[in-house]
Amino acid sequence: MKFILSILVFTLFTACNQSVKTIKSEPIIKNVSGHHILPNLPKTLLFCGQSVNVEDEDIRERLDKELLVNAYFQSSTIQALKRSNRYFPELERILKANGIPEDFKYLAVIESNLIQAVSPAGAQGFWQFMPGTAKEHDLIMNDEVDERLNIEKSTIAACEYLKYAHDTLKNWVLAAASYNRGIGGVRSDMRWQQTDNYFDTHMNSETGRYVYRILAVKLIFEHPEEYGYNSKEIEMYEPFCTKNVLIKSSIANLAEWSKAQGINYKILIKLNPWILTNKLTIKNHTYTVKLPAKDCKLKPYKSYN
Repeated sequence: MKFILSILVFTLFTACNQSVKTIKSEPIIKNVSGHHILPNLPKTLLFCGQSVNVEDEDIRERLDKELLVNAYFQSSTIQALKRSNRYFPELERILKANGIPEDFKYLAVIESNLIQAVSPAGAQGFWQFMPGTAKEHDLIMNDEVDERLNIEKSTIAACEYLKYAHDTLKNWVLAAASYNRGIGGVRSDMRWQQTDNYFDTHMNSETGRYVYRILAVKLIFEHPEEYGYNSKEIEMYEPFCTKNVLIKSSIANLAEWSKAQGINYKILIKLNPWILTNKLTIKNHTYTVKLPAKDCKLKPYKSYN
């Protein structure tokens, strides 16, 4: 009897062990990020048209760290890749119109992962504006709206800051670092250390990683297959087809107004996350809201039946 029980226990243990091995051998995300091999780092790369030399051991190690963190954080990186297909065209258009290099779209990725993020410190939106900075750039914030969550207006505000930072610091890498550290902080760090560039300056841990994070995301997004992301297997999010409607007078009930437009409040907020309540009060300004265009696949659920 003991012999038979021993055989049964051994058989069950072997079966379970083989099952575990089978599960572990499966890739986490099939056909999207199935391998864990990173390409060799280049000796130089471009940021905002400026050549960045990464031959130095410290620089290579810092960049390598950010590549590992972002390339292996698959769920977050894949979502950002999917969203980039939706939002990058608008960001690129606004950056170009304001004379800001296109590479700064990657700054929005590291700030918010292209969602309307809210930080513990109170920063919000794609570009993570704090309330004080938002007011400096004429973004409206009140009980009904928060234009830090308006992609177009917040991107224009970010362009204003970056242009001023570049005019002051005379360098796009330093302008990028100042988005985290502040212009005064960057200048102070370089002054007392007697340096003239980001890569020779010791900064706090967050700013010390900041530019490397942007460079890492740029490399991954521009060469996804090399970092294990099969772009052909990723279902990208398409840009929303929208139309603009100018609101010149107050709306007391946005849910009712939305239904009159053939949509619902949920869809209105999806396209206009800067609206915070069920009403829109017009005083000394107007608002432009986005609504689905004719072919947009944002409709009330019953319309698909």
